[in-house]
Amino acid sequence: MAKVWQSLFGRKPDEERLSQNEWASYFQFGGSQYPLSLSSITPYEKREEADGSFENAVQGLYKRNGIVFACCVARSLLFSEARLQFQAIKNGRPQDLFGTTELEIFENPWPNATTGELLTRAIQDVDLGGNFFVVREGKRLRRLRPDWVDIVLTAPPAEAVKSDVAGYIYKPGGTDSPEDWQVYPVDGSNGQIAHWAPLPDPEAQYRGMSWLTPVLREIEADGLATRHKTAFYRNAATPNIAVSFKETVTEEQFKEFMKAINKNHSGPDNAYKTMYLGGGAAVTPLTIDFQALDFKKIQGAGETRIAAAARVHPVVVGLSEGMQGSSLNAGNFRSARDAFADGTMRPLWRSFCASMQTLVKVPKAARLWYDDRDISYLREDVKDIAEIQTQEATTITKLIQDGYTPDSIVEAVMKKDWSLLKHTGLYSVQLQPPMPDGPPDPAAGPSANQGALSKAPNSGPGRPSKATLAKVESGAAKATPKAATTAKPAPPKK
Repeated sequence: MAKVWQSLFGRKPDEERLSQNEWASYFQFGGSQYPLSLSSITPYEKREEADGSFENAVQGLYKRNGIVFACCVARSLLFSEARLQFQAIKNGRPQDLFGTTELEIFENPWPNATTGELLTRAIQDVDLGGNFFVVREGKRLRRLRPDWVDIVLTAPPAEAVKSDVAGYIYKPGGTDSPEDWQVYPVDGSNGQIAHWAPLPDPEAQYRGMSWLTPVLREIEADGLATRHKTAFYRNAATPNIAVSFKETVTEEQFKEFMKAINKNHSGPDNAYKTMYLGGGAAVTPLTIDFQALDFKKIQGAGETRIAAAARVHPVVVGLSEGMQGSSLNAGNFRSARDAFADGTMRPLWRSFCASMQTLVKVPKAARLWYDDRDISYLREDVKDIAEIQTQEATTITKLIQDGYTPDSIVEAVMKKDWSLLKHTGLYSVQLQPPMPDGPPDPAAGPSANQGALSKAPNSGPGRPSKATLAKVESGAAKATPKAATTAKPAPPKK
């Protein structure tokens, strides 16, 4: 607080302290002073206010619609399995993941909480409110309810090109009393704050939007379908009927009969009872049953559209349209799982890490990243792993034969970065060194700097080459005279 006062007025503060509202009224950003005067800010000018849809989404959708709840839980269960790590960047390429003590704030964000709880809260706020706000208070994090946070801007977006975020106002309980508000400047002077909005609202500069917004009509239709089904069972699980009487029936008799039939044949407890009619009464069904309406198909189509907005495949959530036909095949399920992981979860993890970097000191030439290697849901099948390892082994063998160092080959294959390969300078299968001056003279013998690999394949220690043996044999043949022919002695007589 003293630093803020001194930077604004160039002198040390007096003993009298500023109230929260007074301090906020002298807010500064980028070296310029912005008197907020919190009690006089009008909507849609210098701040983006919460629209109040968070509580409605929680009470009316998340807690009352099974399809919305299933989609949110499917996203949350997988999203919360990741771990946060630093990732080194070298030559513009991602390298190994590593951790430091700086990441402890994410491993234990608040008492009795882990990274999983932090990620669960984050994805839950984003799903229902479109925004996740968290502020760092020393060695802990504090989640701010999204519908109680206003984003303060340096200028109205409709009046100025340079409309930047100056800070955030947190109003506990949605109070309108400025004395109870908490202000978090973007420079971190009152605590570093992070804002995650993976799906931006087109009508706002910085605030996000929930994926539920575009499918509110689909959710409403699904709720009406459920109510229709409930009303069907409340009406004894039978279609509506019309009862007609002859003209001789009086109004009093009609009311008595109507009261009796409602008492004995309405509600699920009276289903399938035999109806007795008299006085010439006739019963005519007015509606058709669920099978004729194709109710399952109609409601299933709406469920699929809700899942599509959540970017979750119906087979992953377990919806009716995803649990039939070819969708249950192993290959199709694997494709749906991969699409959910690669097209939904990994982009969410990436944007979350980028938003949370303001809460920690990121090492030089590194970034905050996610580690999904230990998530069982994302592991390949045993058959797929065997095929991948076979291909990698073939690649490693080929590169070793081409003269690359084994260590660099393994690193390049694991990181899928061929720029990491290092060559030994040796070629061919035997990895013989190049001989720009031609082969050495075999008669001269091996030189002092000639290694074992430069010897002929058939030569060994102390063994002359084939060329030397040929010369020796040729010389010996010329120097040796022809032997005299002598008669063989006669065999002794018996």
